[in-house]
Amino acid sequence: MAITLSETAAHRIQTFLDNRGKGIGLRLGVKTTGCSGMAYVLEFVDELNEEDQVFDDNGVKVIIDPKSLVYLDGTELDYKKEGLNEGFEFNNPNIKGECGCGESFTV
Repeated sequence: MAITLSETAAHRIQTFLDNRGKGIGLRLGVKTTGCSGMAYVLEFVDELNEEDQVFDDNGVKVIIDPKSLVYLDGTELDYKKEGLNEGFEFNNPNIKGECGCGESFTV
């Protein structure tokens, strides 16, 4: 099982952590919501939970709980900037469909 970061995403996350002044990495998870059923959750991590899985890629730690890892295994997190829009992009091979607004997905 693995989660990877593009160089751009890793740099952006490290910049956020540096500006924040603390944190050991970024938590990537999923929650039930939206029209397709699931949405991604990103948050900074200051302390690990006992059951957390930690992936280190491009010098940044990505922390995932075991329940979310089932849906996120093989995902690459990228960061894109196109015109006025910028944000993280999830390249998740487990997705079977997405809602029209792009805010939720189903596996």
